[in-house]
Amino acid sequence: MRKTSLALAVAASTLGLSQVAFADFIGDSKASLTMRNFYFDQNTVNTTNNNGEASEWGQGFILNYQSGFTEGTVGFGVDAVGMLGVRLDGGGRNTKAGRDRTPGQLFPLESDGSAVDEFSKGGLTGKVRVSKTEARIGTLTPRLPILVSNDGRMLPQLFEGGMITSNEIDNLTLTAGQIEHAVGRASSNSTGLAVDGGSQASNKFYFGGGDWKINKDLTAQYYYANLEDYYKQHFAGLGHNLALGEGSLKTDLRYFRTTSDGKNGNAAGRTAGYSANRTFGDGTGEIDNNTWSAAFTYTLQSHALMLGYQRVSEDSNFVQLNQGGIEGSAGASVYLLTDRLAHSFTRAGERTTFGQYTYDFAGVGVPGLKASVAYLKGTNVQRADGTEAKEWERDVALDYVFQDGALKGLGLGWRYGVLRGNAATDVDQNRLIVSYTLPLL
Repeated sequence: MRKTSLALAVAASTLGLSQVAFADFIGDSKASLTMRNFYFDQNTVNTTNNNGEASEWGQGFILNYQSGFTEGTVGFGVDAVGMLGVRLDGGGRNTKAGRDRTPGQLFPLESDGSAVDEFSKGGLTGKVRVSKTEARIGTLTPRLPILVSNDGRMLPQLFEGGMITSNEIDNLTLTAGQIEHAVGRASSNSTGLAVDGGSQASNKFYFGGGDWKINKDLTAQYYYANLEDYYKQHFAGLGHNLALGEGSLKTDLRYFRTTSDGKNGNAAGRTAGYSANRTFGDGTGEIDNNTWSAAFTYTLQSHALMLGYQRVSEDSNFVQLNQGGIEGSAGASVYLLTDRLAHSFTRAGERTTFGQYTYDFAGVGVPGLKASVAYLKGTNVQRADGTEAKEWERDVALDYVFQDGALKGLGLGWRYGVLRGNAATDVDQNRLIVSYTLPLL
């Protein structure tokens, strides 16, 4: 028996668990080390002294451990994650003398505005399984319509809380939980929760919902979320696949209804910091938003073409949990098809037309190589001063994963995005990513 297995077995006996009951805990354990080399370059176009620029290069390490479950009617297990980010070059004021960078890119900042040399974060997750229901408490990385863990930088965003997932009913997955804190993608610190524009923390984010696979081609979703003192949100989604000629047509429909909760619903609370972004919409900072989108993707052999449209109502921006203006917490994802490299097209009144073309080079004898180009145009953005704005983004992505040989599994990625318009800062952004996951168990 390996030393690690022996240690786990001793721990199990200490907890009063037999070797037999502990067998699956050890035997089904998995561990891996993901290494992600990340270069991030952002050039701001219309800011004073080009503030907001960033040119950073770092090496990330993500160690993941997932145990199996102990035997018996009730199974117990534990997961663990440890992350380390090492700065190789650039960051903060070191980028260009006297210029500030946008917080939350690859590294946290020192008190003088420069990037730290290294930072780390991690956590433990206890888990319990009964039949086809699993409860998890501790560190979480949810990917749900009402909450998406951001993984767009060197190290991913983490959340702290509890979540239950049940598959007791065939073709129906039910999920519920509560999030209390978050650790930003470029931070070691656990913070409270807020939205874009909010400066006060809430430590209670409740959610629940389900995915119903009506048949093999049709899936319906409904979720509810409540960030205390900020918003209540309902989501309904429908996904359908249709064989069409030699290809297939995928339909993706999404609708969000978001309203104020608690202190965000009154002027005194918003003045105290429980406010959404006031630059757009009616300027009050009160959350009141409808957002819907429809996207259609036709896939034929190696080709995939997506066309879509999204509309945001005019009173406030679309919001989801992103920790707002709380220090060290920048960076978030939202469950929208417009959530892209440089921008998410979620401003009040915004009407966005978008398209994307993807090609898989496996069809011409180069498996592992994929490329895509996307274009989004947003109009009718409502500023609080009564004027309108517009913006557009163009993205290019190229990815290759070695399929065999000594480099099998090594991934290379390039992302290039251009954002232009008069709604916010114009940016050009490049990302170069080299990644490899090494199985340990």
